[in-house]
Amino acid sequence: MNEWTLYRILLAAFFLLAAAAFAAIRFIPVPYGRHNRQGWGLQVKAYVGWLLMESPSFFVFALFFLLKAGTAGAVGVVFLVLWEVHYFQRSFVYPLLIRSRQTRMPLIIILMAMTFTTWNSYLNSRFLFHFSGGYPSGWLTDPRFLLGVVFFVAGLAINWHSDWILRRLRKPGERTYQIPRGGLFRFVSCANYFGETIEWAGWAMATWSLPGLGFAIWTVANLGPRARSHHLWYQRHFPDYPKKRKAYIPFLF
Repeated sequence: MNEWTLYRILLAAFFLLAAAAFAAIRFIPVPYGRHNRQGWGLQVKAYVGWLLMESPSFFVFALFFLLKAGTAGAVGVVFLVLWEVHYFQRSFVYPLLIRSRQTRMPLIIILMAMTFTTWNSYLNSRFLFHFSGGYPSGWLTDPRFLLGVVFFVAGLAINWHSDWILRRLRKPGERTYQIPRGGLFRFVSCANYFGETIEWAGWAMATWSLPGLGFAIWTVANLGPRARSHHLWYQRHFPDYPKKRKAYIPFLF
């Protein structure tokens, strides 16, 4: 079996498992953060878990870029920068900003997430820098690329700003939850998830690729049900929770 055949199998499985993940997370909230609970085995400190979960995306993508650095072209460099900016922050900055150093998450969830991030990064980077044959420099002015980059940067800004609002709700060491306010939290319970969804929708548009689309679908499959679980949690724990606020998508859901 050559790599292209293996790649297509992995890509098809990626799409199929997104549907299964959506169904599973819809009924069984992934046990970390406010939904963490006993019965999932060994627990690891959350800031360590986030580093382990997210860093494969940073390193795998960089590796496949370096293997084709001489032929990646200007478009490939832009894709590298967008991806690595997100995952440098998510892998190495975000874990350091977690206020409670005692918060934990199950090791099994970390291992599952590492499998996903390695798989996803391979699919995206191997396509962009190898199987695509390279993007021509004219792609830099294509409306799909330009609009996709705008969406990506806007989603990144929403995500980072929303995370900043959430961090400000706690003092260092605190583990209590409060109602987030400001920014897009005026409209949704999970503005950070909405921002990340916009980001990877932009990525799918800018790359105009099946692995990019697969990642965008996985983002919705993962974050949509989790946003719903967060929203219901807020409603149960705060009687004064804003009635008009949606869970995930402003004015819709």
